[in-house]
Amino acid sequence: MASASSTSARSLFADSKMRLADRVQVNVNNISSLARQITRGSKSTEILMHSARNFAVQEQAMENSENNLKKLQILCVHLDHQHDAMIKSAQQLEEVKEQVCAMQR
Repeated sequence: MASASSTSARSLFADSKMRLADRVQVNVNNISSLARQITRGSKSTEILMHSARNFAVQEQAMENSENNLKKLQILCVHLDHQHDAMIKSAQQLEEVKEQVCAMQR
């Protein structure tokens, strides 16, 4: 009888040992899954940060472009004023030439 109960105890011990090993294996698999998810999550954060940096750089480039456009508009206004002044000077030059011709007669 002692041997039957000892065999049964060994069998129970072996079953418990197998169930424990299975649970350990499930836990290891779950931990590895969690580690993969964390790794993916950290990469998505890196990508998000990279995108934010690129957005900031593009925003600065747009701001610089806007400033350059404003400067070009100011230059266009100045060139227009200079062009008007040159036309006025050319017209006055013609008047002076006519006056010189009239004085030479």
